[in-house]
Amino acid sequence: MKINSEQEMLDAGKAMADKVSGVIELIGDVGVGKTTFVRGLAEGLGIKEPVTSPSFTISKAYALPDGRTLVHYDFYRLNDPGLLSEDLVENLANPKNIVVIEWSDSVKDVLPENHTIINIKYNDDGSRELEVLK
Repeated sequence: MKINSEQEMLDAGKAMADKVSGVIELIGDVGVGKTTFVRGLAEGLGIKEPVTSPSFTISKAYALPDGRTLVHYDFYRLNDPGLLSEDLVENLANPKNIVVIEWSDSVKDVLPENHTIINIKYNDDGSRELEVLK
């Protein structure tokens, strides 16, 4: 799917809200719109509070109106997630959580086999290409 604006990225995230359960792995370069996608997803799930990048905090959790939780991880700065890997495993095991992971290379071994992978790439014309791989 070609994405031409920030609003279209938000809309793509919102559109995933009724299709998602479990785990989403987001793949893409810095600044490609991964957190914007998560903002749209959160809005589609009914989250009213501002969703911000967890780049410096590594993870952020948001309560959903239905009692579930959206947990957003960003492992960009971590070659070795250490104890955060255990935190991720706990959140992955909770069926009431929707877990979104950016920069997942250091935690690939703990991700469930059956999870959604979304790849976001820059196009030469400045747009983005969003592809759901599985």
